[in-house]
Amino acid sequence: MNPAPAETPPLSGTLLGFDFGEKRLGVAVGETGTRLAHPVGAIAEEATEARFAAIQRLVAEWHPAGFVVGLPRHADGGEHEVARLAGKFARRLNARFGLPVAFVDETLSSAEAGARIREAGGRAKGKGELDAHAATLILQSYLDYMNPPNAKEAHGRTPA
Repeated sequence: MNPAPAETPPLSGTLLGFDFGEKRLGVAVGETGTRLAHPVGAIAEEATEARFAAIQRLVAEWHPAGFVVGLPRHADGGEHEVARLAGKFARRLNARFGLPVAFVDETLSSAEAGARIREAGGRAKGKGELDAHAATLILQSYLDYMNPPNAKEAHGRTPA
């Protein structure tokens, strides 16, 4: 897994994290000061404009300094088909809101989120909840990696 690209300076402040999917977007919020991420929910809109209208409401509520988007990879490290769409989504986020976007390798984040929910004795109340927890893992891994003393691989993911 690769560190954040050199052209993306470390983000600071409130961040919104996304687990990109063609049917849903998992959303999390976190703070670089506290190094903690929390699930917000999921955006279950498939239409681009409806998704961005929902994101606009989140931006108005949280006033983020930037975004973190998960990029899926295949187990062998090859690019996942959804990675191209997630990259396009990230470019649109940047163009629409004028905020920087960082990427995190999100390989198996949904599976890990499900395992953590089960370990805590719970069950996801739907795929949206699972997506929100996957977004939380993505954002938390960024916060852990970019903010010492936790500047090691966190949760098995590093910024991409």
